[in-house]
Amino acid sequence: MNTRELVDLAQQLRVDSVRASAAAGSGHPTSSMSAADLMAVLLANHFRYDFDRPAHPGNDRFVLSKGHASPLLYSAYKAAGVVDDEELLTFRKLGSRLEGHPTPRQLPWVETATGSLGQGLPVGVGIALSGKRLDRTGYRVWVLCGDSEMAEGSVWEAAEHAGHEHLDSLTAIVDVNRLGQRGPTRHGHDLDAYARRFQAFGWHTVEVDGHDVDAVDRAYGEAVSTTGQPTAILARTLKGKGVADVEDREGLHGKPLKNADEAVDELGGVRDIRVEVHEPPAARMLHAVHAGHLELPRWDRGGDDVATRNAFGQALAALGTGRGDVVALDGEVGDSTRAEFFAKEHPDRYFECYIAEQQMVAAAVGLAARGWVPYASTFAAFLTRAYDFIRMASISGSGINLVGSHAGVAIGQDGPSQMGLEDLAMMRAIHGSTVLYPCDANQTAHLVAQMANLEGVRYLRTSRGESPVIYGPDEEFPIGGSKVLRSSGQDRMTIVAAGVTVSEALAAADALEAEGIRVRVIDLYSVKPVDRRTLRQAAEETGCLVTVEDHREEGGLGDAVLDAFLDGRPVPRLVRLAVRTMPGSGSPDEQLHAAGIDAESIAAAGKLLVEEAVVR
Repeated sequence: MNTRELVDLAQQLRVDSVRASAAAGSGHPTSSMSAADLMAVLLANHFRYDFDRPAHPGNDRFVLSKGHASPLLYSAYKAAGVVDDEELLTFRKLGSRLEGHPTPRQLPWVETATGSLGQGLPVGVGIALSGKRLDRTGYRVWVLCGDSEMAEGSVWEAAEHAGHEHLDSLTAIVDVNRLGQRGPTRHGHDLDAYARRFQAFGWHTVEVDGHDVDAVDRAYGEAVSTTGQPTAILARTLKGKGVADVEDREGLHGKPLKNADEAVDELGGVRDIRVEVHEPPAARMLHAVHAGHLELPRWDRGGDDVATRNAFGQALAALGTGRGDVVALDGEVGDSTRAEFFAKEHPDRYFECYIAEQQMVAAAVGLAARGWVPYASTFAAFLTRAYDFIRMASISGSGINLVGSHAGVAIGQDGPSQMGLEDLAMMRAIHGSTVLYPCDANQTAHLVAQMANLEGVRYLRTSRGESPVIYGPDEEFPIGGSKVLRSSGQDRMTIVAAGVTVSEALAAADALEAEGIRVRVIDLYSVKPVDRRTLRQAAEETGCLVTVEDHREEGGLGDAVLDAFLDGRPVPRLVRLAVRTMPGSGSPDEQLHAAGIDAESIAAAGKLLVEEAVVR
């Protein structure tokens, strides 16, 4: 498009953003209006995309990091002819595809859910990594950011990672409109302040008047021609551009324009310009899934003890051999999580994310958006840093596998800063998540393989220390199941355990049986979904349940067991053993005993529950 046509298109995007927000009675029209020229030039002159084939491997990828400017995105979809005017005016209404912040659940042209600021660029880095190292089809990744979100640390994790990887297919377009939600941003219109930061991370930067469509056009061309560096286009804009009553004024963020009809007239009226978006270059998908023979590692029952983190690493490496779509990411602790086993066998599909857990999870989301099956691992405790990214991955419907090692007090001397004690709770709270906690090597290997075929966010909890191999290599572990390890017709209680507490539960059962108390033991390896049928049967037949977990009491295994009894049936007698104190340093055995979750503590609780203990 020429200059006049681009100006008209930008005005149409502003008009439609105003109209959509007015119809909804809410929204962010002023944030959309500031970036309208940036969007118009990109859509008409530089974006290569087949809207009829959103999965086309040559399509450029666009991420609206400032997701509150969704009216602008939907107006662009209208200009591209994939959303009509009637649908545009359903914005933010119940049942509409056009949600307040975009998600890919019903819109196939949206790469990832946005709205929690500071996440679009990190996900864009993941998509660009896929393009450079895996897909290799030449697509570009464009991310439209707001200046307010430049205060988020995750943006700079992404900037450093992109610079380190020389992601020259990635362009960040920063809409520097000076105003945030409650007033001016930290740096206002000081474009050089942003430029210095990006340049420090190895980016090429272009400073531009964001309302000069010719200058913006040249800036995009410069980004495309830049090699060896990602590009940041820093565009000086005005919030509410084009309408005098709102332009560059504070206090209007997130509010529809009061005089929308007058604003539309001031912007030149309703238009119906259609854009012929450039077609992507011919390309073929290079990572068609090959279904090779999957040969999981095997361990002999009763043989040497094996840490479940070791089993994870070996199983993941085997899975990578059997499936060409599996990729691995790690937060610079691969020698501890054992992701290094995958790295050694499949270095082309391994991504080192260093100590940047937000970027690691975001990159996994970006890789999943391109059709890969990512496994991202770090210490369970450190995934708390990335929890908002995990939450947003769920909103996106992203299929990612997360693995948290060094869980619980059982890690020993390192102390509480390294102990994942809240991870089961936070992962169970994620919508549609699967939460798994294996206790031995063979179980771990089978669950690692099954995770690849699940939907949504999947979490596997692994342990640092070695544990007995109690299952044979051909045992099956269905998701949502459990294993009854001890059972008899004389059981007087049931111990429910998972992970490191399974062997403690078995030892406690032996001790109780020696005193004439028969005990059922359930390995609840699937924490979510939970095996309600088996738990209800155990409650009916034994009357008493003891849950024991190397986790905080809130939200973990005990709460998962209680979920089985929320259908109105009577809740059985229940004792919940969990980590209630603040641990210090000590050996694993000392830690388990101090927390009251070792075999001795379980046996003592069991005696009290069946009223066999003598209280003095």
